Amino acid sequence: MIAVDTNVVVRLLTGDDAHQTAQAAALFRAEEIWLSKSVILETEWVLRGLYRFRGTQLSAAILALTNLPTVRVEDPAAVSRALEWATLGMNFADALHLASRGESAKFVTFDDKVVKRAKALGAPGVALLHV
Repeated sequence: MIAVDTNVVVRLLTGDDAHQTAQAAALFRAEEIWLSKSVILETEWVLRGLYRFRGTQLSAAILALTNLPTVRVEDPAAVSRALEWATLGMNFADALHLASRGESAKFVTFDDKVVKRAKALGAPGVALLHV
């Protein structure tokens, strides 16, 4: 199994450098690939920030990546849930943090928008931190 860096994933998804894209595609075809949650998170950030991917285009790219037959994802249930929530309008980073907390952990934040969005999506145990 080979763990890949974000730049390898971005080349695969954007095709912005023909030589590196071909190398990334060959690697993903030939090897079992490990994708950490941090690489998925950074990939989303790069695609959104630098390549201007938006909405369903962004979620579709990450989903297609995680569904490749050679790809193994760290904490696939959390990544899947975060992608679902992102498709429904939650910021992907917030969604991944929330989905990664575990079922029994309460999630607190100072961001009332995160709390409102999470509650609207039916995520339990999310609250504003009041001190």
